[in-house]
Amino acid sequence: MKFVLAPDSFKESMTAKEVCIAMENGIRKIYKDAECIHVPMADGGEGTVQSLVDATEGVLYKEEVTAPLGNKVIATYGILGDGETAIIEMAEASGLQLVPREKRNPLITTSYGTGELIISAINKGVKKILIGLGGSATNDSGVGMLQALGVKFIDKDGEDIGFGGGELSKIVDIDMSSFDKRILNVDIEVACDVKNPLTGINGASYVFGPQKGANTETVKILDENLKHFSNIIKEKIGKEIDNIEGAGAAGGLGAALVGLCNGKLKRGIDIVVEYSKLEEKIKDAHYVFTGEGSIDFQSKFGKTPIGVSMIAKKYDIPVIVFAGNVGEGIDELYDLGVTSVIGILPGVVTIEEALKQGTINIERAVENIVRIL
Repeated sequence: MKFVLAPDSFKESMTAKEVCIAMENGIRKIYKDAECIHVPMADGGEGTVQSLVDATEGVLYKEEVTAPLGNKVIATYGILGDGETAIIEMAEASGLQLVPREKRNPLITTSYGTGELIISAINKGVKKILIGLGGSATNDSGVGMLQALGVKFIDKDGEDIGFGGGELSKIVDIDMSSFDKRILNVDIEVACDVKNPLTGINGASYVFGPQKGANTETVKILDENLKHFSNIIKEKIGKEIDNIEGAGAAGGLGAALVGLCNGKLKRGIDIVVEYSKLEEKIKDAHYVFTGEGSIDFQSKFGKTPIGVSMIAKKYDIPVIVFAGNVGEGIDELYDLGVTSVIGILPGVVTIEEALKQGTINIERAVENIVRIL
């Protein structure tokens, strides 16, 4: 009996790898000789580095980089088992969780640290970099990242501008002479599940600015600054970045990665499926177990369990989804390859208890399902 175990992490409770272990423990209580293939998953957001490193037997690295407010922070990134592919979560260096709520201000936050992680990976000789864009604290269109890569954005006095989305209006010229062109020889794949343009009412500032600390007035300033930046890029470099699908992701970091670093945007789950070699591992399985902390109708929009189930559906393999919280609209998921959705909680518990008892609850729920199977 072959089981492929391909869950996402259960946030604040278990990593995807820990979920795999708990699932296997539950299976082996019934089938002691079962073949259990662990494929820790993610959807391009938080946990993607850990999942792909675990799935490919890669290595984690730590680097001191510049945090969104200019202070120093230790950020983690990974190199996959092939030794040639780096995986970076921009939130590790430029994420909202690094900025205290009362200090959140996208006029001053920078993506510089993400650029430093990219340089660190390039220095290790990688040929490809995967970058997850979720959880950004910034709205600087990736200018900070580009500054770390050696690009100088010049103001009217001939000086390099400072950090943050509030500085973009000062740019009058761009000096690419010190740009680290090694990045142009590295394949950049960007995990991005939004299609927002850089500017306008559907752009980075209006849609995502408020959650990063921007009020109504600040949102307008940021949007005008991004428009100015895109105009300068078009004038000085000849690249149109404003209306690239996904340009508004991560405060415009998507625009910089695609427009100036030759990056390619892909759905996060598709990247993880590809590099974990999930389909190859799934095609001769008897059952596939997946899951994440919460599942509902929104899970069909690029979340891990549905990405997994769509692969299994191609081979007519049953998929059981385990979740801490089962929300509304899960009926919509059964046409996407999901066979059954199982809540793992044994009864009414506090959120603290549920998080603490995650591995026990997963193991018990899996054991009960396998008894039925």
